[in-house]
Amino acid sequence: MLERKTIECDLCVVGGGIAGMCAAISAAREGISVVLMHERPVFGGNASSEIRMWICGAHGENNRETGILEEIALENFYRNPTKNYAIWDSILYDFIRREKNIKPLLNCTCMDAETEEGEFADGREKRIISVTGYQMTTQRFFEVRAKYFCDSSGDSILAPLTGASFRLGRESKDEFGENTYVEESDGMTMGMSCLIQGRETTEKIKFIPPEWSLKDDGKAFDARRPNMRSEYENFWYLELGGNRDSIGDTEEIRDELIPLAMGMWDHVKNSGKYDCDNFDLDFLGFLPGKRESRRMCGEYIITERDVMSGERFPDEVAFGGWPIDDHYPGGFFHVGTPNTNEKTPAPYSIPYRALYSKNIENLFFAGRNISMTHMAMSSIRVMATCGLLGEAVGKAASIAVKEKLTPNGVYKEKISDLQSLLMKEDCFIPSKTRSVSDVCKNAALSGANESIRDGKDRSHIIYGEDYEKTLTAVRCGDCIEYSFEPSIVSSVHIVFDSDLNRITLPGGDCERTHSTRANRYLSDPQIYMPRTLCREFSLVGVLDGREEELLHIENNRKRAYHIPMNKKFDRLVLKPLTSWGTDEKITVISFDFD
Repeated sequence: MLERKTIECDLCVVGGGIAGMCAAISAAREGISVVLMHERPVFGGNASSEIRMWICGAHGENNRETGILEEIALENFYRNPTKNYAIWDSILYDFIRREKNIKPLLNCTCMDAETEEGEFADGREKRIISVTGYQMTTQRFFEVRAKYFCDSSGDSILAPLTGASFRLGRESKDEFGENTYVEESDGMTMGMSCLIQGRETTEKIKFIPPEWSLKDDGKAFDARRPNMRSEYENFWYLELGGNRDSIGDTEEIRDELIPLAMGMWDHVKNSGKYDCDNFDLDFLGFLPGKRESRRMCGEYIITERDVMSGERFPDEVAFGGWPIDDHYPGGFFHVGTPNTNEKTPAPYSIPYRALYSKNIENLFFAGRNISMTHMAMSSIRVMATCGLLGEAVGKAASIAVKEKLTPNGVYKEKISDLQSLLMKEDCFIPSKTRSVSDVCKNAALSGANESIRDGKDRSHIIYGEDYEKTLTAVRCGDCIEYSFEPSIVSSVHIVFDSDLNRITLPGGDCERTHSTRANRYLSDPQIYMPRTLCREFSLVGVLDGREEELLHIENNRKRAYHIPMNKKFDRLVLKPLTSWGTDEKITVISFDFD
């Protein structure tokens, strides 16, 4: 009999990809206890060294996802100048390890769940008592008993284990009135990929393919137009399985993807068409990166019409902006272009009601498995968007724990609190503006423009084309100061310019905007911190002439700070000292207090 251990917590997150990581970190930072159960040895899911897909998100100027995702990106710039995957994995690991309220369970596969049936709040039929995982490294079972659960497993493992309602496949165009070529609903999905990566060297490298690699028929390989000279070449189109069972057939599909990948590299290296004599195969993924499988059913189902309409939901907690990028089920062997690419009105709105179950009382979800149609999923599924969903779920779970509410109860009673909490943690909600206290608004301000206390934490077109011109640029060593009647300051909010458009970084657009690389070239630059970001600053509080240094940060790697205070002051002084660049001035987007 194998050993069985029981752990109790407030929130159990199943799945440690980008969405699950953000959910766990977001919740833990609010002081609740979290168990993060992940079946792989490294965090990051599709972004990890095991699969190696870029973290993509919303297109458009100043639409970069911030919050935890920007923290990770900036830490990677600081610690990982060559975009080394070993260091990247360690950074993701570090972000979980540093949170004292998270208990990680790596190499632990969720395999069972205990539920109870009854008449629960808001017409829910069940609630989850516990989930059980098997950890292969210790040969132990872990039973996690929690108040709330979040399924960020991608494949929605808690659906079959708990009876949570879900969808699978493509809806007909008539069901939701969507713009799709699918006339009748079916069980087809987008496929999965095993990626390859090449490395340029200074000498000729021979490649001998295995006998079982897929042979070039002179058509299929050329049709996908591989281009090793493009920094965007990541071989995403090595895709199969959308016309089969995207869960049950994964192993068989993997055994076809590997020969396909090796056949493509053989074609690139040995066909004589691509001038790749000096390239070596640097990586072959044996774990398929999935795009689509089960999607949970929530209080609301997001549709393609929601994505394309630009409508703002009153319960907006995240945004998207990737194109409608629907891959044909035939994948690599689909004749013609492998996918659609329809521009979306970025940033579009994502409602909280799509992040929790319609029939399980205490089940959240975050990632590519939220409540949405296939067509909506073709845009929302990308990892940066999924990370925002995870951060929203983590904050919602913390409210639910503290207020003893169901996920739906948070929607009915605390949605404004949820939105405010997210914005304080540097999550952009396009339809909302972060509130600033009356004491701050009425305080005497010197050294800055009024925009520094308007609750708008980035330059964006929704605030007007000229909003960027109103931002405060402070000379290094100068101060921004508030003076006011002695008052309890509960918190201080600071936002610097981390160059969301990445124009101060080296290399081409792909190099600047992604935390990792697909292929490695001799000309690859070493990455560095965005030149606009403040490197060193201090925050001082003053009461009756007595100064107290509240914060002094050297080698700053964060865009935003929301600092709990609960102290009485009559002055607050922010002094940006140096930047990561050579400019004499540092842009401070926000500096305010409650």
